[in-house]
Amino acid sequence: MRNTEYAIVDIETTGGNASGSRITEIAIIIHDGKNVIDRYETLVNPEKEIPLSIFGLTGINNEMVANAPIFDDISEKVLELLTDRIFVAHNVNFDYSFVRHQLEQAGFKWTARKLCTVRAARKIKPGLGSYSLGNLCNSLNICLENRHRAGGDADATAILFSLLLEWDDAGEINKMIKKTSEDQRLPPNLPPEDFNNLPEKPGVYYFYNQQKKVIYVGKAINLKKRVASHFSGHKINSQRQHFLRDIHGISFEVCATELMALLLECTEIKKLWPTYNRALKRFEAKFGIYQYEARNGYKYLAVGKLTKFQTCIHEFNSLYNAINLLRELSEQFEIDQRFCKYSRPEDGEIFQNNDIKSLPDALFHNQQVDNAIDFLLNNRPTFAIIDKGRTKDERSCIWIENGHFYGMGHIPTDVSITDPSEVKNYVTPYKSNQYIVHLIFAYAEKYPGKVFFKKQFLNQEQN
Repeated sequence: MRNTEYAIVDIETTGGNASGSRITEIAIIIHDGKNVIDRYETLVNPEKEIPLSIFGLTGINNEMVANAPIFDDISEKVLELLTDRIFVAHNVNFDYSFVRHQLEQAGFKWTARKLCTVRAARKIKPGLGSYSLGNLCNSLNICLENRHRAGGDADATAILFSLLLEWDDAGEINKMIKKTSEDQRLPPNLPPEDFNNLPEKPGVYYFYNQQKKVIYVGKAINLKKRVASHFSGHKINSQRQHFLRDIHGISFEVCATELMALLLECTEIKKLWPTYNRALKRFEAKFGIYQYEARNGYKYLAVGKLTKFQTCIHEFNSLYNAINLLRELSEQFEIDQRFCKYSRPEDGEIFQNNDIKSLPDALFHNQQVDNAIDFLLNNRPTFAIIDKGRTKDERSCIWIENGHFYGMGHIPTDVSITDPSEVKNYVTPYKSNQYIVHLIFAYAEKYPGKVFFKKQFLNQEQN
């Protein structure tokens, strides 16, 4: 470490992400591992308006930066100060992303090893209530002047860094700055042991914020590899930066197969609706098949959008799927097309037909509608998908009942199933939805050898 020099950096910006915001002030303090040997500080004209909220936080307004240099004018100086030095900052990924992005826009390709003083403080001074710069300074009696200004925060970070070097009896900082160190990529608030405990197996992982609330749920074929991918790269959008900053913990659930991991992920997202999970929302059911009875005594089947106040017979992700199934039902049960509506009626619209003479017998027609509904609710396939378990002593099972996802679990290999309904004793029930059913049926079609219908499953066990 004697030959290692550090560039301790703090910046102020117009906003929270490098892709849409700009630097308004930068301070760089050069530290040789013992003392401060150089210092640079300047306001920067961001070439855009500074929001009032940022002015309220930093005190930097448009007038103050009007005559300041733009970043292009200081880019060579900044690059000179940063080259061949460890980039140090409090919550380092924020400052690093801005500086790297604006250097790139100025025509310079630059990367550096990083050291986060949040992570370093957590390792060297564990157990403190908070590791924000302000609270650390209060806890460690560090003088912090000009808070939320680049120079003041950089000075405080430099003092903190010197103290951490002094207290670092275990050589944590030396470990953290190695190119192969996990600290080069892990989020600042994530305990390393949470990442190290991840197995290289299929499963579902959970990210938690500081309040222990789940903020993201994901599935993986390889848990450790997938979680690591969240922390690699240098994306600069605000969602990624906020996401990484919010991660304070990880837990996981090992699953026997990728399909089980995908189903568990879907059900957990549906149950928890974590802040950073957005992709599955587009698969929410939006349409349904409804039954109505008109004043003329005839029953109608209609496709319409889902509402909170009416119960449908069956849900669908798309209007196309709902219409197709209604057409299939009408053909299979010979339901007059005049009683099938492929969009829900407007409020106040009355289902009726003036050509009474040509209408089918009401009792027969209504019975056919009831038969179609009964078929839809109670006569869809029931089967199990049997696959490998988490260990050689078990098999995994996904149980579908009447076309709906009932649950999944694990059956010990030494257990003999004499009745297919006994499978239900080994599975944990989960709430079904149309997207999950679609995933299971697609899998069953692709891997028919893993599918056991009730009769087939019983024969398999008896053999």
